[in-house]
Amino acid sequence: MTADPENPLLAEWTGPFGAPPFSAIRAEHFRPAFAVAVERRKEDIEAIRNNPAPADFANTILALERAGAELDRVERVFFHLVGADSNEELEAIETEMAPKLAREHQATYLDDVLFQRVELIYAARDELDAEARRLVERYRLAFTRAGAGLDARRKARLAEIGERLASLGASFGQNVLADEKAFLLRLESPDDLEGLPPEFLAAAARLAQERGYPGGHAVTLSRSSFEPFMQFSARRDLREKLFRAFVARGANPGAHDNRAVMAETVRLRAEKARWLGYENFAQFRLDDTMAKTPAAAKELLDQVWKPARAQALREAAALQEMVVADGRNFELMPWDWRYYAEKRRQALYAFDEGALKAHLPLERVIAAAFHVAHRLFGVSFEERRDVDLPHGDARAWSVSDANGAPIALFIGDYFARPSKHSGAWMSAMRDQSRFNGPVLPIVMNVMNFARGGAGEDSLLSHDEARTLFHEFGHALHGMMSDVDYPRLSGTHVARDFVEFPSQLYEHWLDEPQILREFARHHRTGAPMPEALLDALNAARRYGQAFATVEFAACAFVDLALHGVPDPGEIDVPTFEARELAALEMPAQIAPRHSAPHFQHIFSGEGYSAGYYSYLWSEALDADGFEAFKASGDIFDPALAERLKRYVYAAGNTRAPDEAYAAFRGRAPSTEALLRKRGFAA
Repeated sequence: MTADPENPLLAEWTGPFGAPPFSAIRAEHFRPAFAVAVERRKEDIEAIRNNPAPADFANTILALERAGAELDRVERVFFHLVGADSNEELEAIETEMAPKLAREHQATYLDDVLFQRVELIYAARDELDAEARRLVERYRLAFTRAGAGLDARRKARLAEIGERLASLGASFGQNVLADEKAFLLRLESPDDLEGLPPEFLAAAARLAQERGYPGGHAVTLSRSSFEPFMQFSARRDLREKLFRAFVARGANPGAHDNRAVMAETVRLRAEKARWLGYENFAQFRLDDTMAKTPAAAKELLDQVWKPARAQALREAAALQEMVVADGRNFELMPWDWRYYAEKRRQALYAFDEGALKAHLPLERVIAAAFHVAHRLFGVSFEERRDVDLPHGDARAWSVSDANGAPIALFIGDYFARPSKHSGAWMSAMRDQSRFNGPVLPIVMNVMNFARGGAGEDSLLSHDEARTLFHEFGHALHGMMSDVDYPRLSGTHVARDFVEFPSQLYEHWLDEPQILREFARHHRTGAPMPEALLDALNAARRYGQAFATVEFAACAFVDLALHGVPDPGEIDVPTFEARELAALEMPAQIAPRHSAPHFQHIFSGEGYSAGYYSYLWSEALDADGFEAFKASGDIFDPALAERLKRYVYAAGNTRAPDEAYAAFRGRAPSTEALLRKRGFAA
C-alpha cells in the first residue's frame, strides 16, 4: 500500500526530539494512516514468520521489537488525543478502530509459527545476557497469556473476545465523557456562592464563561471543580445535586448507560480466563504481578480496612455532632462529609485550605518537582518553545542528565477542559531504547487542574499538588529509563509495581525543606508561614480513614467482580451494592469510583482486578521513603543512586521483587504503610 506523502502521521517527524507534528495532524488523517500502518505491520510480521533461517534472538525477538513502528506511533498520537482533546470525529474513529487494532495485535500472539520460533529461543535463553534473557521471557509470557499453543477453536474465540472487549472499553470511556460534558451546575444567586473561597469563584466564573454563561458561576463534574465545591459550599441542596450527578456518570438511562457495557465486559473477561486455564479473571490478571494471587491482594486490603473503617465511623460520629451543633437535624450523608470534614480540620489544626492554596501556585509546584528530580538524580529541565504541542495549554521541557546530555522530552498538559477525560495520567509518545540506535523518550503528564482567573495563577490544593508529584514520578520512570529494549522500557512493569516510583515521589512534596523553598504566596512571593507549615504537618494523617475507605471499597469490589467464575446475567451495580453491604461500608462515605464510571477497570484492562495495586505500591513507597528518613538526608546520594539504578532507570529488566530488594536491601514490610496511614498498633 502506498502512503500519502501529505499525511503528517506517516511522514518523517523532523521537529525537535522527533516529536509528532501535532499542529498539522487532523482527524481525517487517522483512518488512512491506520490503514497504511496496519498493512506495514502485517508485512513486518510475515517477514519474521517466513524467515527461512533458524529462529534466533536477532531474527525473531529483535525483529518483533522493530515490527509495526509506524502503527505504534500513530496509535500513541491517536489515543493521546482521544484522552486529552477528544471530539465526535475522533470518538467515531476510536469506535471503528479499537476492535481492528485489538485483532491485529492479538493475531500476532496467537500465531503458532511465531510462537514456535519464540519457544526455540526461550529454550536456549541461558546463552543470552541478562537483559536479553528477560526480554525473551517476557515475550514468551505474552504469547502464552494471549492463548498461543491452544487449539484453533479456542484461539478463534479469544480473538473474538479481544475485539469485543476493545469496543466495549472505548464505549465505556466515551459514555462517561459524554455525561461529564452534558452536566453543568449553574450558580445563579448570591446564596449559591455561600462558603466558596475567592479562588474557587474565579475558576467557577471562568467555567461559566467557557460554557456560554458569561457573568455567572458554574461547577462541572471534573474533580478539580467537584471536590472543592463539596468541601466548601454551604448549600447542602447543591452539594447533593452535584454529588448525585457525579456518582451517576455512566448510569443515566439512555444512549450513555454503561450498565450493559459493564455486564458484557465482566462476562467476556471471565470467559477469556476460563479459556486460558484460570478459574476466574482475577486469577489470570494477578498471575503476572507482585501479589501473584487475589488472596494476597485481598489480605493487604483487609489489613487496612478494619482499622480504617473503625476510625471512619468515629470520625462520622464527630462530624454528626458538628451537624447538630449547626442546628441541623439531618443524618450525615456522603455529600456532607467533605464539607464538615474541612470545618473539623480547621477547628482541630487551625488549618486554612485557602491560605495553603495561595502558597501552591502551579508554577511553584512544577519547579519543586523539577528541583527534587535534580537533587535526587542530577537531571535538569529547560523549557522549550520550539516543540509542536498537542494543545495550546501544553508545555514542553528538554531533560538532561547530570552531564548535560539530553535524555528525554517532557510535555505537561495541566488544565481541565470539556474535551479532556477526567483524572490525571502519564503516557509516552515514544519509549526509550538503544538496541536499534539510541532513542530518547517523549513523556507526557496530563492533568485536570482549574485554570486561574484572568491574569491570575492556577492555585492547587494540597491533593492536586500531590497529584502533580505523583504523575511526575511516573514521568521520571519513563524519562530516566536506561535499557536496551522498548518492551522493557520505563513503566512497562507489573501493575502493582508501576505505582511505586510515582507514589514514592509524592513524599518529597511534604518535606519542610521543600515547602519552605517552593511553597510561596502567588502574589507576594512570601514563604509559607511556619504556623501553616506546622498545621499541614500536624494534619498529615487527617482524613486518612476516609481516603482509605473510599479507595479500598473500590478495590474490594474490583477483585470480587473479577473473581466470579461465571458472571452470567450479572447486574454490576447490584453486585457492587451487595459487596459494599457485605463490607459494612459506612453509609456516610461513597466509593471513590462507582462502577458505571470506574474507568480504571472498564475503559480497558489496565487496572481490571488490579485497583488494589495503588495500596500494594504504597506499602513499597512507605517502606522505601523510611529508608531516606532513617538516613537523615532525604536526598541521600547512595540511596538515590540505588533508587535510580534499580527502579527508575531499570524498567522491567528484572522481577519487581528483585528490583525493590536491590534498592532497599531487603523485602518490603507493611509496617510503614500502617504507620503512614495512622493505623499502626
